[in-house]
Amino acid sequence: MNAEIIAIGSELLTPHRMDTNSLFLTAKLNELGVEVSFKTVVGDRRADLVSTARIALARADVVIFMGGLGPTEDDLTRECVAETLGRKLQRHARIVEDLRARFASRGWKMSENNERQADVITGADVLENKRGSAPGQFIHINDENGNAIIILLPGPPHELKAMFEEQCLPRLQTLLPRQSIAARELKVAMIGESMADKRAAPIYKAHPLVETTILAGSPGEVQFHLRARAESLEEAQKRVDTLATALEDEFDDAVFASNGESMEQIVGYYLGMRSATLAAAESCTGGMLAERITSVPGSSRYFLGGAVVYDNSLKSELAGVPAILIAEHGAVSSQVAAALAEGIRTRCKTTFGIGITGIAGPGGGSEEKPVGLVFHALANGKNTEVVERKFPGDRDRIRQWATQQALDMVRRKLMG
Repeated sequence: MNAEIIAIGSELLTPHRMDTNSLFLTAKLNELGVEVSFKTVVGDRRADLVSTARIALARADVVIFMGGLGPTEDDLTRECVAETLGRKLQRHARIVEDLRARFASRGWKMSENNERQADVITGADVLENKRGSAPGQFIHINDENGNAIIILLPGPPHELKAMFEEQCLPRLQTLLPRQSIAARELKVAMIGESMADKRAAPIYKAHPLVETTILAGSPGEVQFHLRARAESLEEAQKRVDTLATALEDEFDDAVFASNGESMEQIVGYYLGMRSATLAAAESCTGGMLAERITSVPGSSRYFLGGAVVYDNSLKSELAGVPAILIAEHGAVSSQVAAALAEGIRTRCKTTFGIGITGIAGPGGGSEEKPVGLVFHALANGKNTEVVERKFPGDRDRIRQWATQQALDMVRRKLMG
Protein backbone atom coordinates (compact mmCIF):
# COMPACT_ATOMS: atom_id res chain seq x y z
CA MET A 1 0.00 0.00 0.00
CA ASN A 2 1.20 3.49 -0.81
CA ALA A 3 -0.10 6.93 0.03
CA GLU A 4 -0.02 10.51 -1.19
CA ILE A 5 -0.37 13.49 1.13
CA ILE A 6 -1.64 16.73 -0.38
CA ALA A 7 -1.21 20.01 1.50
CA ILE A 8 -3.61 22.67 0.26
CA GLY A 9 -3.12 26.42 0.63
CA SER A 10 -1.50 29.12 -1.47
CA GLU A 11 0.28 30.34 1.66
CA LEU A 12 2.29 27.08 1.68
CA LEU A 13 3.83 28.09 -1.65
CA THR A 14 5.40 31.20 -0.10
CA PRO A 15 8.56 31.46 2.04
CA HIS A 16 6.45 32.30 5.10
CA ARG A 17 4.57 29.06 5.85
CA MET A 18 5.71 25.45 6.02
CA ASP A 19 3.81 22.18 5.89
CA THR A 20 4.56 20.22 9.06
CA ASN A 21 1.39 18.11 9.12
CA SER A 22 2.75 15.73 6.51
CA LEU A 23 5.60 14.70 8.84
CA PHE A 24 3.09 13.62 11.47
CA LEU A 25 0.93 11.77 8.94
CA THR A 26 3.94 10.03 7.38
CA ALA A 27 4.99 8.66 10.76
CA LYS A 28 1.47 7.40 11.49
CA LEU A 29 1.07 5.82 8.06
CA ASN A 30 4.46 4.11 8.33
CA GLU A 31 3.32 2.56 11.61
CA LEU A 32 0.51 0.96 9.60
CA GLY A 33 2.93 -0.34 6.97
CA VAL A 34 1.90 2.29 4.41
CA GLU A 35 4.67 3.95 2.40
CA VAL A 36 4.24 7.62 1.55
CA SER A 37 5.26 7.74 -2.11
CA PHE A 38 4.30 11.33 -2.87
CA LYS A 39 3.83 14.65 -1.07
CA THR A 40 2.25 17.52 -2.95
CA VAL A 41 1.67 21.17 -2.11
CA VAL A 42 -0.99 22.93 -4.19
CA GLY A 43 -2.50 26.42 -4.06
CA ASP A 44 -6.14 27.43 -3.74
CA ARG A 45 -7.00 27.24 -7.45
CA ARG A 46 -9.83 24.98 -8.50
CA ALA A 47 -8.27 23.70 -11.73
CA ASP A 48 -4.99 22.90 -9.96
CA LEU A 49 -6.77 21.15 -7.11
CA VAL A 50 -8.83 18.95 -9.43
CA SER A 51 -5.77 18.09 -11.53
CA THR A 52 -3.77 17.21 -8.41
CA ALA A 53 -6.59 15.07 -7.04
CA ARG A 54 -6.92 13.12 -10.29
CA ILE A 55 -3.20 12.42 -10.46
CA ALA A 56 -3.09 11.32 -6.83
CA LEU A 57 -6.04 8.95 -7.15
CA ALA A 58 -4.41 7.36 -10.19
CA ARG A 59 -1.18 6.51 -8.38
CA ALA A 60 -1.91 6.08 -4.67
CA ASP A 61 -4.01 3.71 -2.58
CA VAL A 62 -4.52 6.23 0.21
CA VAL A 63 -4.88 9.94 -0.55
CA ILE A 64 -5.04 12.46 2.27
CA PHE A 65 -6.01 16.08 1.66
CA MET A 66 -5.03 18.61 4.33
CA GLY A 67 -6.68 22.02 4.52
CA GLY A 68 -9.21 23.89 2.43
CA LEU A 69 -12.23 22.81 4.52
CA GLY A 70 -13.08 26.21 5.99
CA PRO A 71 -15.92 28.61 5.17
CA THR A 72 -14.23 31.02 2.76
CA GLU A 73 -14.43 31.17 -1.02
CA ASP A 74 -10.92 29.77 -1.44
CA ASP A 75 -11.67 26.68 0.69
CA LEU A 76 -12.32 24.38 -2.25
CA THR A 77 -11.21 20.91 -1.14
CA ARG A 78 -14.72 19.46 -0.77
CA GLU A 79 -15.86 20.74 -4.13
CA CYS A 80 -12.74 19.63 -5.99
CA VAL A 81 -12.64 16.12 -4.55
CA ALA A 82 -16.35 15.70 -5.30
CA GLU A 83 -15.76 16.83 -8.87
CA THR A 84 -12.84 14.44 -9.26
CA LEU A 85 -14.93 11.52 -8.01
CA GLY A 86 -18.00 12.51 -10.01
CA ARG A 87 -20.06 12.75 -6.83
CA LYS A 88 -22.39 15.38 -5.42
CA LEU A 89 -22.18 17.45 -2.26
CA GLN A 90 -25.01 17.28 0.24
CA ARG A 91 -25.51 19.84 3.00
CA HIS A 92 -26.09 18.10 6.33
CA ALA A 93 -28.63 19.85 8.51
CA ARG A 94 -27.19 18.38 11.71
CA ILE A 95 -23.75 19.79 10.99
CA VAL A 96 -25.31 23.20 10.29
CA GLU A 97 -27.12 23.04 13.64
CA ASP A 98 -23.91 22.07 15.42
CA LEU A 99 -22.09 25.00 13.81
CA ARG A 100 -24.81 27.44 14.87
CA ALA A 101 -24.70 26.09 18.41
CA ARG A 102 -20.92 26.44 18.45
CA PHE A 103 -21.12 30.10 17.46
CA ALA A 104 -23.99 30.79 19.86
CA SER A 105 -22.03 29.34 22.78
CA ARG A 106 -19.45 32.08 22.16
CA GLY A 107 -22.07 34.78 21.83
CA TRP A 108 -21.49 35.16 18.11
CA LYS A 109 -23.88 35.17 15.17
CA MET A 110 -22.85 32.72 12.46
CA SER A 111 -22.52 34.13 8.95
CA GLU A 112 -24.12 32.07 6.18
CA ASN A 113 -20.86 31.15 4.47
CA ASN A 114 -20.04 28.89 7.44
CA GLU A 115 -22.75 26.52 6.23
CA ARG A 116 -20.37 25.44 3.45
CA GLN A 117 -18.51 23.44 6.07
CA ALA A 118 -21.56 21.16 6.27
CA ASP A 119 -21.27 20.08 2.63
CA VAL A 120 -20.44 16.37 2.57
CA ILE A 121 -19.41 14.31 -0.45
CA THR A 122 -21.91 11.55 -1.25
CA GLY A 123 -20.85 8.32 0.44
CA ALA A 124 -18.39 9.95 2.83
CA ASP A 125 -18.27 9.39 6.59
CA VAL A 126 -18.23 12.64 8.52
CA LEU A 127 -15.27 13.04 10.87
CA GLU A 128 -16.26 15.15 13.86
CA ASN A 129 -13.96 18.06 14.62
CA LYS A 130 -13.82 18.39 18.39
CA ARG A 131 -11.26 21.19 18.25
CA GLY A 132 -12.54 23.30 15.39
CA SER A 133 -15.49 24.05 13.15
CA ALA A 134 -14.63 22.22 9.90
CA PRO A 135 -15.47 18.48 9.97
CA GLY A 136 -13.33 16.03 8.03
CA GLN A 137 -14.49 13.32 5.63
CA PHE A 138 -13.50 9.69 5.09
CA ILE A 139 -14.29 7.89 1.83
CA HIS A 140 -13.64 4.23 1.06
CA ILE A 141 -14.03 3.24 -2.57
CA ASN A 142 -14.22 -0.51 -3.21
CA ASP A 143 -16.15 -1.18 -6.40
CA GLU A 144 -15.73 -1.54 -10.15
CA ASN A 145 -14.03 1.87 -10.19
CA GLY A 146 -11.20 0.66 -7.99
CA ASN A 147 -10.11 0.44 -4.36
CA ALA A 148 -8.97 3.61 -2.64
CA ILE A 149 -9.18 5.48 0.64
CA ILE A 150 -9.65 9.25 0.55
CA ILE A 151 -9.39 11.40 3.66
CA LEU A 152 -10.14 15.11 4.00
CA LEU A 153 -8.61 16.72 7.09
CA PRO A 154 -8.57 20.29 8.41
CA GLY A 155 -5.32 22.25 8.15
CA PRO A 156 -4.66 23.44 11.73
CA PRO A 157 -2.26 20.89 13.27
CA HIS A 158 -4.08 20.52 16.61
CA GLU A 159 -7.31 19.73 14.74
CA LEU A 160 -5.70 17.43 12.16
CA LYS A 161 -3.72 15.35 14.65
CA ALA A 162 -6.62 14.70 17.00
CA MET A 163 -8.99 13.85 14.15
CA PHE A 164 -6.55 11.48 12.49
CA GLU A 165 -5.58 9.62 15.66
CA GLU A 166 -9.09 9.31 17.08
CA GLN A 167 -11.15 8.70 13.95
CA CYS A 168 -8.94 7.81 10.97
CA LEU A 169 -6.49 5.37 12.52
CA PRO A 170 -9.19 2.93 13.73
CA ARG A 171 -10.77 2.91 10.26
CA LEU A 172 -7.43 2.39 8.52
CA GLN A 173 -6.45 -0.42 10.87
CA THR A 174 -9.65 -2.22 9.86
CA LEU A 175 -9.35 -1.62 6.12
CA LEU A 176 -5.64 -1.96 5.41
CA PRO A 177 -3.81 -5.29 5.01
CA ARG A 178 -1.48 -6.16 7.84
CA GLN A 179 1.98 -4.81 7.07
CA SER A 180 4.88 -3.40 9.04
CA ILE A 181 7.79 -1.15 8.20
CA ALA A 182 11.16 -1.35 9.93
CA ALA A 183 13.87 1.28 9.62
CA ARG A 184 17.48 1.83 10.63
CA GLU A 185 19.78 4.80 10.15
CA LEU A 186 23.53 4.22 10.06
CA LYS A 187 25.95 7.13 10.14
CA VAL A 188 29.53 7.09 8.87
CA ALA A 189 32.17 9.66 9.81
CA MET A 190 34.71 11.48 7.66
CA ILE A 191 34.06 9.58 4.41
CA GLY A 192 32.69 11.36 1.33
CA GLU A 193 29.23 10.54 0.01
CA SER A 194 30.44 9.24 -3.37
CA MET A 195 33.11 7.02 -1.81
CA ALA A 196 30.60 5.73 0.76
CA ASP A 197 28.17 4.82 -2.01
CA LYS A 198 30.89 3.14 -4.09
CA ARG A 199 31.76 0.87 -1.20
CA ALA A 200 28.16 0.27 -0.10
CA ALA A 201 26.47 -0.27 -3.49
CA PRO A 202 27.53 -3.91 -4.00
CA ILE A 203 26.20 -4.68 -0.54
CA TYR A 204 22.81 -2.98 -0.61
CA LYS A 205 22.14 -4.13 -4.19
CA ALA A 206 22.30 -7.69 -2.87
CA HIS A 207 19.36 -6.86 -0.55
CA PRO A 208 16.59 -5.76 -2.95
CA LEU A 209 13.87 -6.09 -0.30
CA VAL A 210 15.43 -3.24 1.66
CA GLU A 211 15.11 0.32 0.35
CA THR A 212 18.44 2.09 0.83
CA THR A 213 18.91 5.85 0.65
CA ILE A 214 22.30 7.51 1.04
CA LEU A 215 22.40 11.12 2.20
CA ALA A 216 25.13 13.60 2.99
CA GLY A 217 24.28 14.85 6.45
CA SER A 218 26.18 17.63 8.15
CA PRO A 219 29.84 18.02 7.07
CA GLY A 220 31.80 14.89 7.90
CA GLU A 221 28.74 12.64 8.03
CA VAL A 222 27.11 10.25 5.55
CA GLN A 223 23.81 8.60 6.41
CA PHE A 224 22.43 5.24 5.27
CA HIS A 225 18.65 5.13 5.65
CA LEU A 226 17.38 1.54 5.48
CA ARG A 227 13.68 0.61 5.22
CA ALA A 228 11.94 -2.70 4.71
CA ARG A 229 8.28 -3.71 4.62
CA ALA A 230 6.90 -7.15 5.48
CA GLU A 231 3.82 -8.83 6.91
CA SER A 232 5.34 -8.78 10.38
CA LEU A 233 7.57 -6.26 12.10
CA GLU A 234 9.93 -9.07 13.03
CA GLU A 235 10.50 -10.03 9.40
CA ALA A 236 10.89 -6.41 8.30
CA GLN A 237 13.36 -5.76 11.12
CA LYS A 238 15.33 -8.88 10.23
CA ARG A 239 15.76 -7.68 6.65
CA VAL A 240 16.94 -4.26 7.77
CA ASP A 241 19.27 -5.60 10.45
CA THR A 242 20.90 -8.08 8.05
CA LEU A 243 21.81 -5.29 5.65
CA ALA A 244 22.88 -3.00 8.50
CA THR A 245 25.27 -5.66 9.80
CA ALA A 246 26.82 -6.09 6.35
CA LEU A 247 27.36 -2.33 6.04
CA GLU A 248 28.85 -2.14 9.52
CA ASP A 249 31.30 -4.89 8.56
CA GLU A 250 32.33 -2.96 5.45
CA PHE A 251 32.81 0.43 7.12
CA ASP A 252 34.06 -0.94 10.44
CA ASP A 253 34.91 1.81 12.95
CA ALA A 254 33.90 4.60 10.56
CA VAL A 255 30.29 3.74 11.54
CA PHE A 256 29.58 5.86 14.59
CA ALA A 257 25.81 5.43 14.90
CA SER A 258 23.56 2.47 14.14
CA ASN A 259 20.21 4.02 15.06
CA GLY A 260 20.48 7.63 13.96
CA GLU A 261 22.33 9.02 16.98
CA SER A 262 24.36 12.21 16.56
CA MET A 263 28.14 12.23 16.89
CA GLU A 264 27.90 14.29 20.08
CA GLN A 265 25.49 11.77 21.59
CA ILE A 266 27.85 8.89 20.83
CA VAL A 267 30.88 10.73 22.23
CA GLY A 268 28.90 11.54 25.37
CA TYR A 269 27.90 7.89 25.70
CA TYR A 270 31.51 6.71 25.49
CA LEU A 271 32.77 9.37 27.90
CA GLY A 272 30.11 8.43 30.42
CA MET A 273 30.79 4.72 30.01
CA ARG A 274 34.53 5.29 30.61
CA SER A 275 33.92 7.78 33.45
CA ALA A 276 36.10 10.18 31.47
CA THR A 277 35.96 13.97 31.23
CA LEU A 278 36.70 16.43 28.45
CA ALA A 279 37.70 20.07 27.95
CA ALA A 280 38.28 22.06 24.77
CA ALA A 281 40.38 25.01 23.60
CA GLU A 282 38.91 26.34 20.36
CA SER A 283 40.27 28.94 18.00
CA CYS A 284 38.71 28.83 14.50
CA THR A 285 35.57 26.95 15.66
CA GLY A 286 34.74 29.72 18.14
CA GLY A 287 32.86 27.58 20.65
CA MET A 288 30.97 25.47 18.12
CA LEU A 289 32.50 22.28 19.52
CA ALA A 290 31.39 23.14 23.06
CA GLU A 291 27.93 24.02 21.76
CA ARG A 292 27.57 20.64 20.07
CA ILE A 293 28.73 18.73 23.12
CA THR A 294 26.51 20.65 25.54
CA SER A 295 23.44 20.25 23.30
CA VAL A 296 23.18 16.72 24.75
CA PRO A 297 21.26 16.56 28.05
CA GLY A 298 23.47 15.45 30.92
CA SER A 299 26.71 16.56 29.23
CA SER A 300 27.79 18.36 32.41
CA ARG A 301 28.79 14.94 33.75
CA TYR A 302 31.65 14.64 31.27
CA PHE A 303 32.25 18.05 29.67
CA LEU A 304 33.80 20.37 32.23
CA GLY A 305 34.32 23.39 29.99
CA GLY A 306 37.00 25.11 27.98
CA ALA A 307 37.93 28.34 26.28
CA VAL A 308 37.52 30.20 22.99
CA VAL A 309 41.02 31.46 22.28
CA TYR A 310 40.93 33.53 19.11
CA ASP A 311 43.58 35.98 20.15
CA ASN A 312 47.09 34.62 20.51
CA SER A 313 47.51 36.18 23.94
CA LEU A 314 44.51 34.20 25.17
CA LYS A 315 45.98 31.00 23.78
CA SER A 316 48.81 31.59 26.22
CA GLU A 317 46.78 33.00 29.09
CA LEU A 318 43.86 30.53 29.08
CA ALA A 319 45.39 27.39 27.58
CA GLY A 320 49.03 27.78 28.57
CA VAL A 321 50.46 27.84 25.04
CA PRO A 322 54.02 29.24 25.18
CA ALA A 323 54.23 32.51 23.25
CA ILE A 324 57.52 31.39 21.68
CA LEU A 325 55.75 28.36 20.19
CA ILE A 326 53.25 30.62 18.42
CA ALA A 327 56.06 32.90 17.24
CA GLU A 328 58.09 30.01 15.81
CA HIS A 329 55.33 27.95 14.17
CA GLY A 330 52.36 30.28 13.82
CA ALA A 331 48.98 30.09 15.54
CA VAL A 332 47.76 27.66 12.88
CA SER A 333 50.15 24.75 13.34
CA SER A 334 50.32 21.23 14.67
CA GLN A 335 52.53 22.39 17.53
CA VAL A 336 50.04 25.00 18.74
CA ALA A 337 47.11 22.60 18.37
CA ALA A 338 48.93 20.09 20.55
CA ALA A 339 49.77 22.76 23.13
CA LEU A 340 46.14 23.89 23.22
CA ALA A 341 44.94 20.34 23.90
CA GLU A 342 47.56 19.69 26.55
CA GLY A 343 47.14 23.08 28.19
CA ILE A 344 43.35 22.99 28.46
CA ARG A 345 43.45 19.44 29.80
CA THR A 346 45.87 20.53 32.52
CA ARG A 347 43.97 23.72 33.36
CA CYS A 348 40.59 21.95 33.58
CA LYS A 349 41.98 18.75 35.12
CA THR A 350 40.15 16.49 32.67
CA THR A 351 40.87 13.08 31.17
CA PHE A 352 41.08 14.51 27.66
CA GLY A 353 41.78 17.88 26.14
CA ILE A 354 40.94 18.98 22.60
CA GLY A 355 42.68 21.78 20.74
CA ILE A 356 41.50 23.22 17.42
CA THR A 357 43.23 25.91 15.38
CA GLY A 358 42.78 26.72 11.70
CA ILE A 359 41.76 29.16 8.99
CA ALA A 360 37.99 29.23 8.45
CA GLY A 361 38.08 32.08 5.93
CA PRO A 362 37.02 33.65 3.77
CA GLY A 363 40.21 35.68 4.31
CA GLY A 364 43.43 34.97 6.18
CA GLY A 365 44.74 32.15 4.02
CA SER A 366 48.04 31.88 2.17
CA GLU A 367 49.68 29.50 -0.27
CA GLU A 368 51.39 27.75 2.62
CA LYS A 369 48.35 27.78 4.87
CA PRO A 370 45.18 28.00 2.75
CA VAL A 371 41.60 28.61 3.88
CA GLY A 372 40.21 25.33 5.19
CA LEU A 373 43.44 24.18 6.86
CA VAL A 374 42.68 23.00 10.40
CA PHE A 375 44.80 21.24 13.02
CA HIS A 376 43.03 19.12 15.64
CA ALA A 377 44.76 17.71 18.70
CA LEU A 378 43.66 15.29 21.40
CA ALA A 379 45.68 14.95 24.59
CA ASN A 380 45.25 12.45 27.42
CA GLY A 381 48.32 13.19 29.55
CA LYS A 382 50.36 10.34 28.09
CA ASN A 383 50.39 11.20 24.42
CA THR A 384 48.96 13.79 22.08
CA GLU A 385 47.48 12.96 18.69
CA VAL A 386 47.36 15.65 15.99
CA VAL A 387 45.35 15.48 12.76
CA GLU A 388 45.84 17.97 9.91
CA ARG A 389 42.93 18.39 7.48
CA LYS A 390 42.03 20.71 4.62
CA PHE A 391 38.28 21.15 4.48
CA PRO A 392 36.17 22.47 1.59
CA GLY A 393 33.30 24.93 1.75
CA ASP A 394 32.50 28.30 3.24
CA ARG A 395 33.34 29.50 6.73
CA ASP A 396 30.45 27.77 8.45
CA ARG A 397 31.02 24.41 6.73
CA ILE A 398 34.74 24.47 7.51
CA ARG A 399 33.94 25.04 11.18
CA GLN A 400 31.39 22.20 11.13
CA TRP A 401 33.91 19.88 9.49
CA ALA A 402 36.46 20.77 12.16
CA THR A 403 34.14 19.99 15.07
CA GLN A 404 33.16 16.68 13.47
CA GLN A 405 36.80 15.70 13.08
CA ALA A 406 37.54 16.61 16.69
CA LEU A 407 34.60 14.63 18.03
CA ASP A 408 35.52 11.66 15.86
CA MET A 409 39.02 11.69 17.32
CA VAL A 410 37.55 11.44 20.82
CA ARG A 411 35.19 8.65 19.74
CA ARG A 412 37.93 6.57 18.18
CA LYS A 413 40.22 7.03 21.18
CA LEU A 414 37.47 5.87 23.54
CA MET A 415 36.66 2.87 21.35
CA GLY A 416 40.24 1.60 21.54
